[in-house]
Amino acid sequence: MSQKSPLVTIFITVLIDLLGVGIVIPVIAPLLLQSEHNLLASSMDLDTRTIVLGFLIASFPIAQFFGAPILGSLSDRHGRKKVLALSLVGTAAGYVLFAYAIISQNIFILFLSRALDGFTGGNIAIAYSAISDSSDQESKARNFGMVSAAFGIGFILGPFIGGKLADPSIVSWFNMATPFWFAAIISTINLLFVLFAFPETLKNKKQSTISLLTGIRNIKQAFELKHLQVLFLVVLLHSIGFNFFTQFFQVFLIGKFDFGVSQIADLFAFIGIWIILAQGGLQRPLSKMFVPYKIIRVSSLLLALVMPMLLVPNNPKYLYYIVPLIAIFQGLTLPNLTTLVSNQAGKDSQGQILGINQSIQSLGTALPPIIASYINNVNISLPISSSAICIFLSWTILIVFFKRIKEQSKHINQT
Repeated sequence: MSQKSPLVTIFITVLIDLLGVGIVIPVIAPLLLQSEHNLLASSMDLDTRTIVLGFLIASFPIAQFFGAPILGSLSDRHGRKKVLALSLVGTAAGYVLFAYAIISQNIFILFLSRALDGFTGGNIAIAYSAISDSSDQESKARNFGMVSAAFGIGFILGPFIGGKLADPSIVSWFNMATPFWFAAIISTINLLFVLFAFPETLKNKKQSTISLLTGIRNIKQAFELKHLQVLFLVVLLHSIGFNFFTQFFQVFLIGKFDFGVSQIADLFAFIGIWIILAQGGLQRPLSKMFVPYKIIRVSSLLLALVMPMLLVPNNPKYLYYIVPLIAIFQGLTLPNLTTLVSNQAGKDSQGQILGINQSIQSLGTALPPIIASYINNVNISLPISSSAICIFLSWTILIVFFKRIKEQSKHINQT
């Protein structure tokens, strides 16, 4: 295969995977907040429903926190292809369980489905490891940006498909379970694609420790590694901040503007368009002109400053002028932040370091929905405000400590 072939197949794999992830976005909040779906007792008040929703959203990243580093270590030991295929089996099974839980109106199976998908869903971390296997220092940021553009496409098509497949006014037999049957099908197609078209990118396999407690040890290790501890704190705060937005923006839309499934789907699809423009159109040329840090120090600050603007409009049409800015600045920040982490690791420990990075991001994904479910009940604007504050703190720490990070990175690369 040509040198570019792995990147093409990785792109397609991530795209199909993110389609499934995106499908969940417009459905999960209305599913629990609207009593007609009968997943929770009809007598349960909205505040309690919001808290249950927060824990349901958190169940995926909590399970991923334990599962992703195990998959990362397994991929270092057995290769990227086998472990990616295994993760996709769990993803497909999780979607089948999700659909069944909706049909049977069983909230416990719904939690189980998200936990299963989360534990086995280390797909993105493995894909990033495969990209790192196939990239040099100069091309890594561009390649991360190209593959991250798949996130944008998935963010367009996934929520749009999910919202429409859940809308019985479009087709009479559509219901809230339909998107998840579709997600199970495309995950199975993705599995077949990986088995028959995905090239193995790992050249030198490495024996690494595999344990259920690896995620916890990763957090401890992340803040013991002198050349990575500050950078991991930056990643954690940024992840917490942005997930306050992504995971509870639907609740904000329902509470303030009375959005339905299709309206949520349309807005998130619009966000996805701008993520593509940022990661697919801006990242590659910018990465040729600027090192990752110089991009992040601008994009992360602007992201923090723009986020509170979501609280201003009383007419939802004005959100369509604000969310493109959020999508662009996040679309530039994420791949470059991942590149900074990857550049700190040796070539033979990419899976391990990116697994630790995934643990940090999983923790940063698990905390916001739980916290947001409580503070949202105090004031619906607080999750968005918390998002801006955390991202700004992340940017501040990076700016203050970058010189030390740069010196340590130079030392790592020399050794």
